[in-house]
Formats: sequence, structure tokens, C-alpha cells
Amino acid sequence: MSKTASNPTKTRKKSTKKRAAAAAGASKPASAVPDIPNYTAAIKYLVEGRLDLERTRVSRLRKTEFKLDRMHALAKALGDPQNDLRIVHVAGTKGKGSVCEMVSAALGACGYTVGLYTSPHLMDVRERIRVGGELITYPAFAKAMQATAEAASKIEKRHGQPTYFELLTALALRHFADQAVDIAVIECGLGGRLDATNIVHPAVCAITQISLDHTDVLGPTLAHIAKEKAGILKKGVPAITIEQEPGVLESMREVAETIDATIETVGKEIDFSYRFEATPKYGPHTCVCLNTDRSAFEHLVVPLPGEHQALNCGLALAVLDRLRGLGFETPETKVIQGLEGLSVPGRMEVAFHSPRVLLDGAHNAASIKALMRSIGAHVPYDSMVLIFGCSEDKDVDGMLQHIALGADKIIFTKARGNPRAIDPHDLQRRFAEISGKMSQIEETLPEALTTAAQAVGREDLICVTGSFYLVGEAKKHLTQLQQQPVAR
Repeated sequence: MSKTASNPTKTRKKSTKKRAAAAAGASKPASAVPDIPNYTAAIKYLVEGRLDLERTRVSRLRKTEFKLDRMHALAKALGDPQNDLRIVHVAGTKGKGSVCEMVSAALGACGYTVGLYTSPHLMDVRERIRVGGELITYPAFAKAMQATAEAASKIEKRHGQPTYFELLTALALRHFADQAVDIAVIECGLGGRLDATNIVHPAVCAITQISLDHTDVLGPTLAHIAKEKAGILKKGVPAITIEQEPGVLESMREVAETIDATIETVGKEIDFSYRFEATPKYGPHTCVCLNTDRSAFEHLVVPLPGEHQALNCGLALAVLDRLRGLGFETPETKVIQGLEGLSVPGRMEVAFHSPRVLLDGAHNAASIKALMRSIGAHVPYDSMVLIFGCSEDKDVDGMLQHIALGADKIIFTKARGNPRAIDPHDLQRRFAEISGKMSQIEETLPEALTTAAQAVGREDLICVTGSFYLVGEAKKHLTQLQQQPVAR
């Protein structure tokens, strides 16, 4: 059931004729428009010869690839669907996907039709684009890609070929507008200021924890990265963040001041607290409290494990509170119902039970540290074998230091579909300089899982982490194993 916020600035719904007229007013196509009759054709158009910044080696990237001119032109050729939407825009280094999932789940339970756009995906690109919790259908994906391809053909001569992420972002915005969602929750890709999603004018902005990541592109320090992430802030738009490392908030506020925006911090300007506890009903878990003049979230159980998820939950609740100030109805009881039972694939996910295999897409040093602490607090085990692979542009030594503290044995490997994956032999060499713990190499993820399975007992744990690509490959492999018929 769909509900629209009682607000005079509620979502504007353009007619099909108006959108078509806007698209027709764009420049003449520079090339033939491809025919996209089905999902297979859509995927072919999306990936063939297309620059994919998520998979491109950093050394091959040009700074000119990070600009918004082409994205603005592409959206305009589509009829600017982003202008039809009420949007929550979320940036940050870690936790932004979890915040988006929590906000979306809570709003859905409050009766709103929610569009959710996240990245990357684990097994199916459609995971990135959801409405009401359901993946975009194959026909809808093909239809939206056809419209996006037609728009791209009109702007390519002047602006060049759109990237993989630009096409998906435009497709998602068009789909959400066509579905007339009440609100869309949009996760930033890389950075913020020049990210393809930053053509939107949101109702609320949120920035999760900032840590060192993509330093070759975003800058060498936390202050540099914070300014790039704060590039999503807009004049007059409520903005929220959580407590950060020294200097990060100051950098964000510098950006806010230049555009006459304000940013509030959960735990400072916004009353927030959390505590770890264990009960018969929920086992080990974290509870949070967030109170404002509009909202009173008391002792709410955080749906995702880990202390860092308590902070993410607090940020999500603050977003819901700001939306309440804009006319959205977000009663505490409904929010609690929406968050109960929420699980996010690839984040502390037990994907296999005999042996136990836990998947987590922790992909930077801060995330690995949080993962090791979360496993220690929430997952009982005797010994842990950790399968690890990551991209070359990460803080590799920082990640290795944290897995050295948490794992009993490490198997280094790499994701088959990630051109940026660092060679496992290099990982082992660098790990040997940090730790004296046992490690070995397997050239492929399936071989690493087989080796780990042979080394563990019933009470032990296998953890696959370091990259969403590695976790996605593991999830596919484990799903296939579970679908195989049992020999009799």
C-alpha cells in the first residue's frame, strides 16, 4: 500500500507526455539507437565496451572521468526523472549501504513505496534497483535500459559514452519516477561531489563514517575525503552525520558553510546513545536510543550485528526524524517493525552451515576492524579460517594488520571478476612482514573454500571478506553447492 507524505512540496508526478516532450527536445542522436527487447540485450548494452569505474585499475583512470556534465545531460535527455522524486541521499566510506537498507525498510513498514538504489551488487545487477523491497523485474530493467540508451545516443557526440555506473544511475532514477515511488533512497558510489548520483536535490542528506579509501581519487587524508563526501550537501537541505575522526567534521562544516548549509551530528546536536547487552530473546545485541522534539526511539534493537551498526542505526533514525519534519509519518512502532528481522546480503551473512561460512564485504581497513570485533561479539567459534582478497587501491597493510589480530589461519586468493584484485602472492608476502601467523595461497575462490572446509571442525568458522567481488563470487558458489542434489 502506497502513502504520500502530507507536505505541500510532495513528489511531483510528470505525465508521460511531458517526459517524452523533454526527451524529444534533446540533441539529435549521434548514433543509431540500439534495440533492447529483453534483459539479455540490456546487459549486453550495459557492459560491452563500457567504462566501469568499479572494476578499472586506478592507474588507468583519468581525472576527466569524474565529472557531472555528462550525467546532467543524460538525465535531461531522459526528462530529468530525479526532479520527480523525494530523495534521501547517503554518502560515506563505510556503512552507507546499511544505512540505506535500514531507512528503506523502516519507510516501507510505515506504508511508503520506497525506491532503493545501492552498489555494488553481489550476484545480480538488479539487486541495485529495488522498489518496495523487490528487485526490478527483467522486463522493467529492459524497458528502462531502452529509454536510457535512447537518451545516451542523443548526448554521446557532445559528452562521450556514459559509464556503466552513469547508465545504471539514470536507469534507476527513470524507473523510480515511472513507478511513482513516494521516496527514493540513493547510495552514493565513489566519493560524493562528482559522483553520478549527485545530480539529485534530496530532501535529506546523510554521511556515514569517513575512513581512508580510494585515496588516489579522493585525496590522501581524511580531511580531503571528507570534503569530497560532503559535496552532496545542498543549501537548505537537512544534513546529518555521526561522530568522526578528528578533523573530519571540521572539513565537512567548511564545505557546508560555503553553500549556506548546516550539518548536525548524531551523538552531539542530536541526542543519541547505545549499549551492548544480551537477552534470551535477541541474544548478544546492541540497543540504541535517539530523541528529538519530534521522535522518541527508546531501546530499539539494532537489526544488524556490530557496534558500528549501532552508529549506522542512529544515523538512519535521525534521517527518519528529519523526514518526519518534512511531513512523512514515521511512528516509532512502525519503524521498529520495519527494522526487526532486517538482514543485508553480504554483511555478516551466514551463507552456509556445514561448515559454517560467514560472508562480509568489508573492503577497507576500518571495515575489517569492525568485522573482526563484530564476529568476536556475536559469533561463537573455536577457530576461524579467513579467506581474504582485496583490490590493489586499498589500504592493504591496514587491512592485513586487522585480519592478523582476528583470524587463526588465513588463505589468500582473489576474485575472478575483479581486474583490480591484488595478486595473492603479494598479499602473503606483505602479511608475512606483519604477522607470523600461518597463511597459504589458493589461486581461485572455490579452491580456497575447499581448502578451508578441510581444515575446520563443527565449531569452527570460515569467513570470506576483503571485497564485495570476492563475497559475491563466494555467495554464487555456495548457492550452487546448496542446489546440487544430495547423493544417495
